Amino acid sequence: MNSSPPRPPSRGRRPLRRVLSASLSLALAAAGTVVTLALSAPSATAAGGVPAPSPIGVPGRGATVPFKELEAEYATTNGTLIGPDRLYGRLPSEASGRQAVTLDAVGEYVEFTLTAPANAMSFRYSLPDNAAGTGRDAALDVKVNGNQLKSVPVTSKYGWYYGGYPFNNNPGDSNPHHFYDETRTLLGSTLPAGTKIRLQVSSVSQSPTFTIDLADFEQVGAPIAKPSGAIDVVADYGADPTGATDSTAKIRSAVAAGQAQGRTVYLPQGTFQVRDHIVVDQVTVAGAGPWYTVLTGRDPSDRSKAVGVYGKYAAQGGSRNVVLKDFAIIGDIRERVDNDQVNAIGGALSNSTVDNVWMQHTKCGAWMDGPMDNFTIKNSRILDQTADGVNFHMGVTNSTVTNTFVRNTGDDGLAMWAESVPNVKNKFTFNTVVLPILANNIVTYGGRDITLSDNVMSDTITNGGGLHIANRYPGVNSGQGTAVAGTITAARNTLIRTGNSDYNWQFGVGAVWFSGLNEALDANIDVRDSEILDSSYAAIMNIEGATRGLHFTNVRIDGAGTYALQIQAPGTASFTNVTATHIAQANPIHNCVGSGFQITRGSGNSGWYADPPACTGTWPAPVWTNNGVPGGGTQPPTDPPTDPPTDPPTDPTVNLAKNRPVAESSHVDVYPAANAVDGNASTYWESANNAFPQSVTVDLGAAKAVKRVVLKLPPAAAWATRTQTLSVQGSTDNGTYTTLKPSAGYTFNPSSGNTATVTLPGTATRYLRVTVTANTGWPAAQLSELEAYTG
Repeated sequence: MNSSPPRPPSRGRRPLRRVLSASLSLALAAAGTVVTLALSAPSATAAGGVPAPSPIGVPGRGATVPFKELEAEYATTNGTLIGPDRLYGRLPSEASGRQAVTLDAVGEYVEFTLTAPANAMSFRYSLPDNAAGTGRDAALDVKVNGNQLKSVPVTSKYGWYYGGYPFNNNPGDSNPHHFYDETRTLLGSTLPAGTKIRLQVSSVSQSPTFTIDLADFEQVGAPIAKPSGAIDVVADYGADPTGATDSTAKIRSAVAAGQAQGRTVYLPQGTFQVRDHIVVDQVTVAGAGPWYTVLTGRDPSDRSKAVGVYGKYAAQGGSRNVVLKDFAIIGDIRERVDNDQVNAIGGALSNSTVDNVWMQHTKCGAWMDGPMDNFTIKNSRILDQTADGVNFHMGVTNSTVTNTFVRNTGDDGLAMWAESVPNVKNKFTFNTVVLPILANNIVTYGGRDITLSDNVMSDTITNGGGLHIANRYPGVNSGQGTAVAGTITAARNTLIRTGNSDYNWQFGVGAVWFSGLNEALDANIDVRDSEILDSSYAAIMNIEGATRGLHFTNVRIDGAGTYALQIQAPGTASFTNVTATHIAQANPIHNCVGSGFQITRGSGNSGWYADPPACTGTWPAPVWTNNGVPGGGTQPPTDPPTDPPTDPPTDPTVNLAKNRPVAESSHVDVYPAANAVDGNASTYWESANNAFPQSVTVDLGAAKAVKRVVLKLPPAAAWATRTQTLSVQGSTDNGTYTTLKPSAGYTFNPSSGNTATVTLPGTATRYLRVTVTANTGWPAAQLSELEAYTG
């Protein structure tokens, strides 16, 4: 028998199934469109995050944002990289790109290097909850080129929800989620490109850990001056810009005067306490800019009352001809109570515009209750909501959300819900929607002639997908004219890492998905000129009832954790120039309804069709490669941790190396070092031939007392017995390595499982390296698994 292992057939080459380019840009071409996505890439001194497509700055799509975004996992740090991980209930799963950096000691930091001049920064972070579920307050130092600039308060009071929907603040109910929050600060002067800005821990007495996801840096202009002839709420009505006293009544009086006199109401620079709704009608309310004018506050005794700018409700006649612009509404909502009207903007606002408004820490950014017509939100930011970012609810028509950035909503990012009254001809266009903690990035529940185009959606967390079109939820049905109808246009969208597990269904939700729960979808649904990238489960899915009239044209699917198509309900669909690559399952379609789902194939298709399709009766665990680094998924834990995991598990039976980042000295053909940590003994790493020594290095994520390394080769009998001469080294910084086990020969015998065990002294090790200098069976280093244990 040949002493060298036979090369496996193509169908066995798992590493080829789902890999995105590791170059610094990713060209994604569909017929008629080419979109280049920036890959956030680590520098030589970076934390070592896996390069992954960013939702920011996708050419021609999504919101045009005023900031440059820098991810912590690619910054300079002495903290601990966490992730990539997409499992609900785990701290990195809610981070942008599913990676972040945890700081857990005084002096630990993340340092960003400015790529453009900036005088302001926002950063996204997570602190642990406290035992009571009320959150904790702490601070992080901001240093500029090594010099202390300021200390910035941070808190976990707006995060950490538990239990079942609509969730609570009781840690005893388990199911923790919504871990992250954002804060912002002005830097005092314009700092040039190349400036190093550090977030550093000065104390762990208030919080044992600080996890940093990203920072956004921007150049904020000077405050906007009072328009000519405007009413000044401070100078004319005595509102308090220090926030020390309640200004609700004084601002209400100024707004009433503005309406009566046809004058703009000006909110100058300051922070104003507003403890109930400011009701607006036929008036313009303008601030000095969202970094300078802030409305905040909540009633100290009646917690159902809080800051918000509302139109009159439709039953009161609604409001019209309103402009709200150039200010921030930053609330104090720490729980989700669906009946409370504690949204930043609400009511009915026809022929009205919201422009350049920052909405944060409210229940919803904007929950609009129609009937109402011709309403626009544009150029705005919606962050850290306990429920939806925007919901066009009941009879909203000819209305738009455009050029708006949405992140960290507690429910759907941008939604339309035609409950009992039709939603007609609304548009969500050129928006970027990132990290909805529950449900979908963008969705329409019912609606006629709806446009959902030119958006970027990324990082769905659970119970939803990136783009959803559905007859679901109460009041959505054809009898009331509220069902999906006419033409639904979803064109030129980019979806990145969208779709995820549904903890009720216990299977994955597609990146783009359709549901006919209330009644069949029966409309012209046009999905075209779009990219569906690195989906956590299926790329396209339908479920419940039936879905008829789907048309996919010029769609590129690149990477899916399970299937290209997951068909769970009857229907009809046409596909033209739809291509799919890097699909985890060998059969790209799962379809147990058979001919009940009719597919019409046009020209230019590849990679997504199979006859017969798979119908397994079981759902495969997703395979996530996170841009080329394997990260196999499993079903979410039934009892998620109540504290954020800041480093890998210390259970002595847990393989610390599995699915961890790995580096190699070389590899041949389709046998990279990633195969040695993928948990599959049938795949293997093979180095360049006749070029000893060769090594493989695994980053365990944090220093661990490794006492045992188990090395494996494929168990197939085709592998003859061989001895590899090897040594084991360890490092805490990936710079200085010490020898944990001197060089010796280890025999791999198929009759005993082709396994060798190396015992180690338990020295704290983060970077674990195996160096091979000889192999009696083949002139190269070979390992199918490198496993590390603390016991």
